[in-house]
Amino acid sequence: MKILIVDDEKLLVKGIRFNFEQDGYQVETAFDGEEALRLAKDKTIDLIILDLMLPKIDGISVCQKIREFSNVPIIILTAKSEDMDKILGLEYGADDYITKPFNILELKARVKAIIRRSSQTMQDKSKVSFGDIALDYNQRKITINGVSKDLTSKEFDLMDLFISNPNKVYSRDSLLDLVWGYDYPGDARTVDVHIRRLREKIEPNSAEPVYIITKWGAGYYFKH
Repeated sequence: MKILIVDDEKLLVKGIRFNFEQDGYQVETAFDGEEALRLAKDKTIDLIILDLMLPKIDGISVCQKIREFSNVPIIILTAKSEDMDKILGLEYGADDYITKPFNILELKARVKAIIRRSSQTMQDKSKVSFGDIALDYNQRKITINGVSKDLTSKEFDLMDLFISNPNKVYSRDSLLDLVWGYDYPGDARTVDVHIRRLREKIEPNSAEPVYIITKWGAGYYFKH
């Protein structure tokens, strides 16, 4: 399992790298946005830990560019407290975020949760179809009416949960627990952002969804 750590704080990168290598991960490092993009393209990376405030190319732009060629899971690091930075990161394709300063054990938990969830959806599955929708578990893609669309890691995990449990309503807290895989620190808007992005990719009209339906006051469900 290979992780790419991207941050211009070299001491922080050194500490994160040491901790993950102690757990048996292979680690690549980058200290600016250009280097991060090069490594993401040239290396086989399983997960990226990406700071927002980077030299040369900022983290949001790096995330956006990576999403043009890869659905590798991305966890954003941000030193800012403004919610907009976190939401923007998710809008441009990040799977999760953590605010500096953070506990290394919390970061490890986030990484393990994403990897565990990705591995679980691969077990005993290759493709699952539901009407006009098909999920490809090997490539982690979705096909709708024969048209293939790339999903980020969390978008795919959400779709896997929904399509495996049609008509079951999930609250935001339930989705955070089941898809993000840990006791998430309370920002339910993370779910809303991912649902909105998913709808934009799979719905004929995201303003009037026919697949992922909102049950007001309760949560979301996949309509049979």
